[in-house]
Amino acid sequence: MTKNSIEFDAKNPYYLHKISNDINMTKQAIIIGISGPSASGKSLLANTIVSELGSEQVVVISEDAYYKDNGHLPFAEREKINYDHPDSFDHSLLCDHLRQLREGKSVDIPIYSHSKHLRLPETRTVGKHAIVVLEGILLFSDKALREIMDIRIFMSTPLDVCLTRRLKRDVVERQRTFESVVHQYETTVRPMYLQFIEPSSRYADIIVPRGGENRIAIEMIQAKMRELLATHTTKK
Repeated sequence: MTKNSIEFDAKNPYYLHKISNDINMTKQAIIIGISGPSASGKSLLANTIVSELGSEQVVVISEDAYYKDNGHLPFAEREKINYDHPDSFDHSLLCDHLRQLREGKSVDIPIYSHSKHLRLPETRTVGKHAIVVLEGILLFSDKALREIMDIRIFMSTPLDVCLTRRLKRDVVERQRTFESVVHQYETTVRPMYLQFIEPSSRYADIIVPRGGENRIAIEMIQAKMRELLATHTTKK
């Protein structure tokens, strides 16, 4: 944790001070970035915010949707790509879409298939929302992307916990084999976490220890999101 980040501590009366610091409360959408290792609780926090504030006010966008389109490669080659490296993402397109969403415009977000390792022909249309929640493993590794975000939250979860969750998710939801998940974890997921993801936590405004298991932190973030939404609404 850096001197500019705040780690959640119930004994610290300033634990949520930074979360609304320097936010320009205008009619433009508030953009919140949630990063951290795979299966650290990013989606849980993002979906919790939506459940609390409603899908009419909040939309969640996954960085995974912006994996580069490698449909021109055969499946065997797509399987070999390091999907935990910053170069595997089209962050330029993501930045462009976020700027448009901030201005209240609609965008067509790619739909990515993890089982096929490619973008699907269909897209997802997202329109104007008060709050845009962006979640992904390498959000803070890109300077241009970081600068678009109003709030940056890092889910700090032990890697052994993340691996257990990832195994359950990828084997059940993404129809992958146990062996392939473990191999990917050992060859790319863990090394890329140490090289890119963990170092990017220094750019976070808020660091959440224990990630998705930190219910107190998640509830406090929910409360702050309600406050931000109320302030945003009164500005209209």
